[in-house]
Amino acid sequence: MQLTGAEIIIECLKEQKVDTVFGYPGGAILNVYDALYKHSDEIQHILTSHEQGASHAADGYARATGKVGVCLATSGPGATNLVTGIATAYMDSVPVVAITANVGKPLLGRDSFQEVDIAGIVMPITKHSFIVKDITMLADTLRKAFYIAKSGRPGPVLVDVTKDVTAATYEYSVRRPATINREVETIRKEDLETAAQMIEEAKKPYIFVGGGSVISGASKEISELAHKIQAPVCDSLMGKGAFSGEDPLYTGMLGMHGTKTSDLGVTQCDLLIVLGARFSDRVTGNAKTFAKQAKILQIDVDAAEINKNVLVDASVIGDVREVLRRLLEMIPEEQHPEWIEHIQEMKAKYPLTYDHSQLTGPYIIEKLYEITKGDAIISTDVGQHQMWSAQYFKYKEPRTFLTSGGLGTMGYGLGAAIGAKMGRPDKTVVNIAGDGCFRMNMNEIATAVRCHKQLLQIVMNNHVLGMVRQWQTLFYDHRYSHTVLDDAVDFVKISEGMGAKAFRVTKMEEVEPAIRKALAMDEPVVLDCWIDQDLSVFPMVPAGASLNEVFDEEDMKNNEQSV
Repeated sequence: MQLTGAEIIIECLKEQKVDTVFGYPGGAILNVYDALYKHSDEIQHILTSHEQGASHAADGYARATGKVGVCLATSGPGATNLVTGIATAYMDSVPVVAITANVGKPLLGRDSFQEVDIAGIVMPITKHSFIVKDITMLADTLRKAFYIAKSGRPGPVLVDVTKDVTAATYEYSVRRPATINREVETIRKEDLETAAQMIEEAKKPYIFVGGGSVISGASKEISELAHKIQAPVCDSLMGKGAFSGEDPLYTGMLGMHGTKTSDLGVTQCDLLIVLGARFSDRVTGNAKTFAKQAKILQIDVDAAEINKNVLVDASVIGDVREVLRRLLEMIPEEQHPEWIEHIQEMKAKYPLTYDHSQLTGPYIIEKLYEITKGDAIISTDVGQHQMWSAQYFKYKEPRTFLTSGGLGTMGYGLGAAIGAKMGRPDKTVVNIAGDGCFRMNMNEIATAVRCHKQLLQIVMNNHVLGMVRQWQTLFYDHRYSHTVLDDAVDFVKISEGMGAKAFRVTKMEEVEPAIRKALAMDEPVVLDCWIDQDLSVFPMVPAGASLNEVFDEEDMKNNEQSV
């Protein structure tokens, strides 16, 4: 049948079983929005307050559901406003397809109104970027974009379509989406045998779980492995939920703000089994001293990650879940009672602690976990609140912790929460932000209100840029250069002005009633929680230091007394 390019775009979305898109219209993409109008009963469009919000919403939708997130934007500034969200998805391997419309083909390269080479701009932060200037290539390009976004190591793909292509007509016929198979052809028998031998010989094994384990859906296999070989388990920020935070073998996050048990345990182990993690500098600290006592076995779908940041002793390339399934059949049950007892002693000796005499971020997170029983999707922005959310909320399932790990994008969380809620409307969704982050994209509260969905926004309001201030306290001799937010911004009034319910929380005894009241409402609610500006995140490993140099407030006090 003969369809316009705009109609072909919509039909291709329907082919891919896309039910929700996030975006913001403009002149160049008007044909697509007109076609979308005619299919509003099949594809739901969420109008965000800003294109960046649309890209984060598509990202959050993808992380929460495992499906491809889709966002739309017009040419020029509409397209460039997607860039931060696309880079966020790229750094965390999130499957997103961004569809933009450009000026007509005759106007390209002429500095036309709202013209920009968006395909060129995003080239370093996408798996692939396309510009479609010929309608005969449109449908196949879109199909290819979805395949690339989903296959192997997922990631964002951008398709830019000139306006004249969206208006032209061409023959369209329905095609089933290409099957996405797990990466198994790279799994070599000899690599599996080496891995099995290393596991069998280890006396002090440790498992480190990364975001690839979530993407692979390997939770069941990781649990089986940990219990079969009696190995403690730590995770990265992106790996949260791949192994239950309530399991006795779980020791907490690894790295700069990881637990002392995880940081010291990895330093002491004799085998580190790394599942879908890329050895970020925030995890390893000084890469030259990382896990120096251990042999390292890395399992990852992306061969480029092997020996990139940390040299490993052996590796298996392939889908994490499939590798573990094969490996589990090859290894015997192992018991390491002395090692497990040592780890449990460290967990008892080095628990996460905070000041219980005043309202703090950790107290709010613990109350949220207690009230929701851990059955919620938590999104965050970036900073102290993000680390507290990783430390004090126990994630039992994958795809329940959405955060910008690689890029560290302030302003990410609210858009992601909206995307998650649209993708999984049955789940309680909570975004946790600092006041510095909330300022960046708080206009998306208006989007949340328009969606008519229950959503809780918690603002950890300390009137400073908390994590940067913490570094200024520890490493810059208390020189608080431009990190104090001493203005009259009232988040309660602003949120109410956008149509949301909002409450201020200033005391510990107000936290539980406020959270329960908010979660009982079938609409967006903002809790403006005032906490002290000098609260810090501990434990901490200084940037570039070794993991065994991890310290907490107690260590700082002891050091001050000994000086």
